[in-house]
Amino acid sequence: MYDVLVIGGTGVDSTVYVPSLPLPYADTYLVPPVVDRIGNTGSGVALGCTALGLSVRLADLIGDDPQGELIRARLTGVDFAWAPAAAGTRRSVLLVGPDGRRTSLYDVRATPGERLPRELYDVPARHVHVSIADFARPVYDELSGMPFSTDLHDWDGVNDYHKDFAYRSDLVFLSGTKLADPAEAMRSILALGRAHTVVCTLGADGCLLLERDGELRAFPAAALPGPVVDSNGAGDAFVSGFLYGTLNGLRAEECVRLGTVAGAHACTSAGTHEAPITLKTLHARTS
Repeated sequence: MYDVLVIGGTGVDSTVYVPSLPLPYADTYLVPPVVDRIGNTGSGVALGCTALGLSVRLADLIGDDPQGELIRARLTGVDFAWAPAAAGTRRSVLLVGPDGRRTSLYDVRATPGERLPRELYDVPARHVHVSIADFARPVYDELSGMPFSTDLHDWDGVNDYHKDFAYRSDLVFLSGTKLADPAEAMRSILALGRAHTVVCTLGADGCLLLERDGELRAFPAAALPGPVVDSNGAGDAFVSGFLYGTLNGLRAEECVRLGTVAGAHACTSAGTHEAPITLKTLHARTS
């Protein structure tokens, strides 16, 4: 019995630290060494939950290529079940400014009609976290009865692509980046779907929490343990901390606190997917 089954969401990030964002046009910029790391949300949640002591299986499609080999080598402690993706491994180029903000250039490498083999994810688990990959949609029917979560990332509240994930998950995370009215979007998810809890992260402004039949509540961000290095992975760390609390029977506000601490740690640790917050550090900062 796994604690968490993560569906989809692995890839490789090429991180480029740039002098400013947006980056003004120039023929050439001299930058610090460009680093290839494991990335994307499934990797972040799987590694984060594993570091917090949860047992995790991650099932995904990746390329039989050098980037896929990097992923397989970095998923230490995670039971990684994969099948070959026809178009190869998903890639991102991350431009990271001096303040830690990032712009992601994402190469999805999607092949229409591609499916994740059921034997990779048809396993006993306490919770299923679904990345918003097109091939992940059948999981809701095939694992019906399981508790699901998903991260809609910077959904605008309108795009139809995200709605399956938004309305068929029990716990929904999203960012307020593209939402004109985050509270209204959260209420809509509860009204139109099966979710019991929706969490909207707001970066340095903390997050909003809305539970079914409850009032909208705002929570501050956790204090940063050091200077911001790179905000990439902060949302995945937040989800990992929140899921850890959920699976340990904590109240939603306590789960938020764990999530904000994990997210703050991520912002001060470059390459946090490869060095997620540990259980010892999480408890030390929340005690």
